Amino acid sequence: MTVESVKPEATAPAGPRVPPVAGGGVPGLGHGWKLVRDPLAFMAQLRDHGDVVRLKLGPKTVYAVTTPALTGALALSPDYIISGPLWESLEGLLGKEGVATANGPLHRRQRRTIQPAFKLDAIPAYGPIMEEEAHALAERWASGRTIDATSESFRIAVRVAARCLLRGQFMDERAERLCVALATVFRGMYRRMVVPLGRLYRLPLPANREFNRALADLHLLVDEIVAERRASGQKPDDLLTALLDAKDDNGDPIGEQEIHDQVVAILTPGSETIASTIMWLLELLAEHPEQGDRVRDEVLSVTGGRPVAFEDVRGLTHTGNVVVEAMRLRPAVWILTRRAVTDTELGGYHIPAGADIIYSPYAIQRDPKSYERHLEFDPDRWLPERSKDVPKYAMRPFSVGNRKCPSDHFSMAMLTLITAALATRYRFEQTGGSDPATRVGITLRPNRLLLRPVER
Repeated sequence: MTVESVKPEATAPAGPRVPPVAGGGVPGLGHGWKLVRDPLAFMAQLRDHGDVVRLKLGPKTVYAVTTPALTGALALSPDYIISGPLWESLEGLLGKEGVATANGPLHRRQRRTIQPAFKLDAIPAYGPIMEEEAHALAERWASGRTIDATSESFRIAVRVAARCLLRGQFMDERAERLCVALATVFRGMYRRMVVPLGRLYRLPLPANREFNRALADLHLLVDEIVAERRASGQKPDDLLTALLDAKDDNGDPIGEQEIHDQVVAILTPGSETIASTIMWLLELLAEHPEQGDRVRDEVLSVTGGRPVAFEDVRGLTHTGNVVVEAMRLRPAVWILTRRAVTDTELGGYHIPAGADIIYSPYAIQRDPKSYERHLEFDPDRWLPERSKDVPKYAMRPFSVGNRKCPSDHFSMAMLTLITAALATRYRFEQTGGSDPATRVGITLRPNRLLLRPVER
């Protein structure tokens, strides 16, 4: 099967071509060393070499895709599945039986199980929890006192996910455990993806021991959540109850491993990506105080001065555009992989069965061919009269097709409400010791973000 609908307009020669090889590889590591040293710049410059480019990661040949249309084709074509270096590196965290890594019939059944929790008509039920957590965060901060935006962002992301979807009474200590463990695990998984040294990662080296301890703590945390729910005998109308009551295709209860992997898939990647986005939003509001002023003015015009509520989110169009533009310029998820399940063709290039394909939303969303003033933070580019000129797949932070993130509406409502509550009350300033430089792992986030909220 071929992907004819996304071929470049130029007439391609007869028969699929072999993609060009990117320069700069070194013996043994291939291009992996560039992905370790400066991965964002490396992925961005690949567009200069073609729509599809071959890379070497250790002994493996990997195909990099650089255009919005072809990334859309990957997501929508049945010729490609969730697999490849990224997902293989994530299996130690997410397992093989969770919705994030499963394929085929198992993935479809799992989507049916979790989808009701994220339907549009289910989201308002989470509104009071989102409001409570957003305003509690603002209340906890004191004007003029430095906050660690990294830990604060993780804390609220974990608490909202746990209280809305798992009805867990998460204490801050657990959020801190998750924050520390995720930072270590995601950093180690990125190394394992781009420099696949196999057995070396099983040696008792300090970095490997730290990685294994963090991974074990994450899984222990999930086991605690499931065990506490079973012991309570309670069945609130939430996602964990749906998992505990779910049946497989034979009508039998799903296995304990699948329940575990599903909770991990719901709790950890979602918390990591939402927390990273909150960090970037705070960093951008500090860098662009005029945007914080516009958010505050919009909120006041919608609420009339009362505390912002979930019901106000739909009317906060500029605030929503601030969130979208932050996700464009500073995406949490910056790299994705797929695997070809058959010999196929992409953009006029031959892709052999079993080949891994890699692409970067970070590079796609900063492409000057798609965006005017592509490196500027400009929320107004998402006004209807301007956004219509953005290529179709140049901005898909929640993906498309059957791998589209089921929590997209949940996440957007949460991010918009948090941004509105915080920007209405505070302006933000960077403080000494803050390091907003991008920290690259499986996700992107500021290296260390210290801010001073100043009450309006």
